[in-house]
Amino acid sequence: MNKVDFVIITGLSGAGKTQAMKVLEDLQFFCIDNLPPALLPRLVELHVQSQSARQYAVAIDIRVREYFSDLNRSLEWLEQSGHSYKIIFLDCSDSVLIKRFSETRRLHPLVKGETEAESIFESISEERRLLSEVRGMADVVIDTSDMRPMELKVRISEIFAGVPLGESVFVDVFSFGYKYGAPIDADIVFDVRFIPNPFYVDELRPLTGQDPKVADYVLRWPATQLFLERFTKLIHDLLPNYAREGKGRVSIGIGCTGGQHRSVAIAIELAKRLEKQRIKARARHRELGWSSS
Repeated sequence: MNKVDFVIITGLSGAGKTQAMKVLEDLQFFCIDNLPPALLPRLVELHVQSQSARQYAVAIDIRVREYFSDLNRSLEWLEQSGHSYKIIFLDCSDSVLIKRFSETRRLHPLVKGETEAESIFESISEERRLLSEVRGMADVVIDTSDMRPMELKVRISEIFAGVPLGESVFVDVFSFGYKYGAPIDADIVFDVRFIPNPFYVDELRPLTGQDPKVADYVLRWPATQLFLERFTKLIHDLLPNYAREGKGRVSIGIGCTGGQHRSVAIAIELAKRLEKQRIKARARHRELGWSSS
């Protein structure tokens, strides 16, 4: 992500805005918590007067009742004034938010009634509805439901360390055999059983796709090269979108019949091609039980 003058951190209450601001502070941002959007222009004026190259991070949330009427106007003012900004929206599942509020014994800012369980559930739903528009405006959405504080720190650091969004996502490519069951934990699964099977070549049968002889056999077919070319480009083009939705890791399953030859060779080659495009990738093999890159 290119260097920006202002970062606006917003999102659901309890999703991790405080932690995100601490990370940005460590990255030498000047951080301001719970700033009313109407004061953004004043902050910009101070920024200009200081004549410094300092970056600012501003946390804005639902506690600011003028949030909705003022935020859009302030963002328009920033654009017209020639100042760059990015919006980071922190999301989280309802169940995790309820657990976090319960553990900290804090009240949700929109809680109205005295019936705690029902009130907090309704408050989260209402907040999610109210924030739906700004979520759609966000440059990056980070889902913190399954994130530890350190993982959020790494994610934000990657985003603001000058790394393109697509390159901030780790791609886990793994081979598997359909005869042992399709994976249930993959984001993308592709069947490469359309490639001629080295299993039917006597000298290749006892080997695996990690062996250069098997790899040469699997990769020599035009259909294989077409697949690798198109699939590598597809993954490259999609990764920024996964990153915007908060994915720090994308898992790709490559399957053949037994998970020994074709899928292994393809997983290794796909990881290599992604790495050549500066995408962090690793190949591992479910049926072989080890990693090859």
